[in-house]
Order: sequence, then C-alpha cells, then structure tokens
Amino acid sequence: MDIAIVGAGAAAVGLLDALAATADSPGTLTVFEPSPHLWRGRPYGPDLDSVLVNAPPAVMSIRHRDFGHYAAWLGPRGTAHLDERLDRPLVPRALYGAYLTHTAETALATLQEDGWRVRIVTARVTGAARSGAGWSLRTEDGRGYEADHLALCVGGGTPPDPYGLGGARGFVRDPYPLARTLDGVAPGSGIAVIGSGLTAVDVVVSLAAHGHTGPITLLSRSGVLPHVWQRPVDHRPRHVTAERVAALHRQHGAVTLDDLIGLLRAELAEAGEDFGAFAADLLAARTQDPVRRLRAQLAAVDDSAIGRRVLQETAHSVGPYAWRLLPEPDPMRLRRHFRLATSAASPMVPVNAATMLRLLDSGQLAVAAGVRGIEAADGAFRLHGGEGTFDVVVNAVNPPPRAIPRAAGLLVTALMADGAAELHPAGGLAAADPRLHVVGDLAGGGPFITSSIAGVDAQANLAAQRLRTKAPNASGLTVKAGPSGRLESRTATRQG
Repeated sequence: MDIAIVGAGAAAVGLLDALAATADSPGTLTVFEPSPHLWRGRPYGPDLDSVLVNAPPAVMSIRHRDFGHYAAWLGPRGTAHLDERLDRPLVPRALYGAYLTHTAETALATLQEDGWRVRIVTARVTGAARSGAGWSLRTEDGRGYEADHLALCVGGGTPPDPYGLGGARGFVRDPYPLARTLDGVAPGSGIAVIGSGLTAVDVVVSLAAHGHTGPITLLSRSGVLPHVWQRPVDHRPRHVTAERVAALHRQHGAVTLDDLIGLLRAELAEAGEDFGAFAADLLAARTQDPVRRLRAQLAAVDDSAIGRRVLQETAHSVGPYAWRLLPEPDPMRLRRHFRLATSAASPMVPVNAATMLRLLDSGQLAVAAGVRGIEAADGAFRLHGGEGTFDVVVNAVNPPPRAIPRAAGLLVTALMADGAAELHPAGGLAAADPRLHVVGDLAGGGPFITSSIAGVDAQANLAAQRLRTKAPNASGLTVKAGPSGRLESRTATRQG
C-alpha cells in the first residue's frame, strides 16, 4: 500500500504515530511538506519563549488515548516551566514542536524497521486526481507521484484581514512567529492588536517580555477575553459523555441543544452545583467589565467547582460528535454565541492571565470593545468613529475554523474538480472517495470551535484504522475509556 500525506504538522504527526502502532502490511509512505520546519506546522515553529502552549500536558498528547505521552517526553524539563497556579508545566511552543518532531521521527523509524519505504518530498502538492485504483499527484516543480491513499494534513486557514489593511506600513497581518514580527517594533510605539482571543494574549505577553513600554490596546467587537484555565481536578464527566449522547440519539432519533444542556445540568446537580448560577456567570462575560472578570477568574484557578472544567473538556471530546446530531436551528443558536463559546472552551493559562492583569492594572494595556473599523492614513492607524491613533496594528484574528489554507488552495481545487471532494455546507472539506482522508481542522462538518490536539489525534487514529483495513469510510461512533478512565468519543464520518 502506498500512502501520500500532504502536510507535516500536528495532524501528520498524529497520523504517523497511529500508523506506526497499527499498520501491518509494509508499503511506501511519502510526506509532502515545503516548510523547513517539519512536524511543527504554523503554531509550533521556532519562536519567542514567551509564546507558550495554551493547555496543560494531559490535553496536549498527540498519541491517541495516551494522556501521559507528552508529559513523559517532557520529563524533568517541565520543572523549569511550571505554572505555579496551574501546578502543571507550560512550555514554550517551540519546545512542544520538538516533542512533535521526536514523535514523528520515532514513528518513521518504527515504520522503516517494519519494512516501510519512507521519503520526504520538500515540494508543495498543487494537483491530485484519481487514477485507476489510486491517485496521481503533481508538485509545484512539475514532478508526478502515485499513491493508493491520500491524506490531507494541511493545517488551518490563513488569518483574514478584517479591515483591509494589507500592504499598509506598520500592519502585521500574521503575527507568527512573534520573534520576527515584534523585532522591528519600537519599544515606545502605540500598538493596536485586532482581537481579544488567545492570539491577542500571545502578542501582548510577548510585547511585555520584549520590554515594550508603549501603550497596547486590544481592539475587539466583543471585548471578551478568554477564560482562565483552572487547576485540574480528578472529576470525570458521568452525564456529558459520548455514551449518553449516543443513547439519546438512539432513543429519540435526534439530539437537541436542550438535551445537551440537560446533561450538563445533571452533571452539576450531582456535584451539588447550581446550573443557573453557572450559566448566568458564563453569559455575564458579554457585559461584565473584562478587567474585573479577569481578576475574578484568576482568583478562581483553585476553585473546586467543576462547571467550567466539564464544559472545557467536553466541548472538545463530546462536542464534535454531538454537533453532527443537532437539528436546525440549534447550530445557528450556538453560532450566535461564538465569541463566548470560544472564550470558555479555549482558555488562557494562568501565567499569561497574570501578565495581562498586571498590564491592565498599570494602564499600559486597554480593551476597546465595539470596534467597527480601522483605517491607515498619514503613516498611522485610526479608529472609525472613535478616538485612537496607533503606530502599529497587529492582526490577531484567527482563521475561521475549517477554512482552506491558502497554500492548499490549488490542491483542494483540483480535488473538487476531480469530484473526489466537496465543500461542506458548514465549512471544511468533505471527501467523496474512501481513498481520501482529511485529518485536522480542514475536515468538514465539525463545530465552530477550532480543532484541539485531542480532536486532531482522534481524527488521525480514525484515518489510520481506515488505512489499515482499507475499508470505505463509514458513519458511527465508538466510545472507549482511556488510561485515566475518561470516556472518549470517536466519530467516523464520510469526510475522513
């Protein structure tokens, strides 16, 4: 069997690791990646030490169902990066990239020992079409390649330019790597950061670490900051699980948003917590002063309440499966809470929250909500309909989930022209051929929250199973308990 993997980021690493554990019939494996930073993708390349992994180790393992894999690799190195509030190591993303690299190289070595022929092609794939029982691929240098199966592991989309500032001097469209983009920023300049999510936090914390002394303003429509991670506890969900969601689906033929709320309500009731108070606190994020809320969240890192912890865990573990079962208009109802949902499901780490609060208290950092436009004029940037002039604008607006990366545009267009894939109505790419596997955030039909490492490794494992069995894609759900007893949902969908 000949397998072609396009892309060499976290999704490809998860697929290689799963293949090394499951593949039994040796074949040829070809990985296509033009970047010099193999296995790291956009998020985990070389960068400033201030750019941290935004989650504790247990949810960052790229090995399927092995929640200690990353922590074991990290070993004693983690003690130098301990977040004392979280009581977990939070390392620079570049170090996490070294973990991904080690995992990929170990998997490739295992496959070679098992008789696989492995090659890395440092060229971009620009075309693909079905040819007989397999695929015919073309790279940008005009060379051709053949494969039986094709796996797309191309990563996330390209950051949008919401105010059309591209080309203006002083505008940074894509902040990563921050080591490059912040290098030329004058220490006393006035900085506007478009957005108030995790990327904006990275920019602000890195500016502070860089010794920036000028004012920094987060420009946001909502003004909502990410929630703050709480210290992990022993609780494992008993009601908000894939098993319970599957049972509801079998019983009623559908799963509604009210059903999911009922499961969360039961989860909190069993723990002696008030769902109404929990929901009111979540909704208050849209109107509460962001500084006051950040201070309260940082103070609650050790709070024993399970509400936010359950929501954060199940948004990524159960959410992708439940999302596909929701009838309209429930997905639309959830989309109206996009900013609130992403803030709760993707929190910032306490060490970054403390830096943000310090800068807010000192007056160096401010949050401006309700921003509707920015224009470049006379070598500066001004807000539409409001006061404020800035020397530099850094775009911290993330690509929408399931967006097609610009670098993969030609390949996706070719697959669609061949009839092998189609755009999913909810975003992303859906495979129309069982020999095409889409792994990572590009996989169509998922929720509006960007795929986490846990979601990526689940998709990678599923793709590896299909490659091992050489079976057509099928729909279904498997539920398994990990080493810690946590139940995991694994959704098999036709898009791979």
